[in-house]
Amino acid sequence: MSRIGNNPVAIGAGVTVKVEDRQVKVAGPKGELAQDILPGIAVAVKGAEVVVSRENNEIQTRAFHGTMRSLIANMIEGVTKGYEKRLEIHGVGFRAQLQGNKLTMQVGYSHPIEYTVPDGVEVTCPDATNIIIAGMNKHLVGEVSARLRDYCPAEPYKGKGIRYKGEHIRRKAGKTVA
Repeated sequence: MSRIGNNPVAIGAGVTVKVEDRQVKVAGPKGELAQDILPGIAVAVKGAEVVVSRENNEIQTRAFHGTMRSLIANMIEGVTKGYEKRLEIHGVGFRAQLQGNKLTMQVGYSHPIEYTVPDGVEVTCPDATNIIIAGMNKHLVGEVSARLRDYCPAEPYKGKGIRYKGEHIRRKAGKTVA
């Protein structure tokens, strides 16, 4: 029994949810999102709630039940509040700057790293060592921040690299000379 999937999703003020052609469409103040309904799952809008149910008790369908409910809840939150991830850059000479929709980072390589920001995500650089990724699609915001972090993840010896704001890097002792 899915404990998460059985909970209905509340629809906030100013949000409309439509189910048509095996697709859920959510529209709100920040924009519109759409998600295909997973196989074996039924979605219905009842009043001010979205109810997710499964058509059978197969293992895969039971797994999809909670996932579909979470995806719909994330879409509703995304079109009302939106999502945001913050990255910090640590290291001497490490910096980032935004030029149009291209983010250019200098993170210890012999060449600058250029990343083209996809549609649906807004990237800002308040200063040279901070990057803010914002958008209404939780998956896309997380994917962009993970890709940027993967260019130079924080290393454990000096702590240089790109990390999430508030992330703690476990430091290691270097070599000792006997």
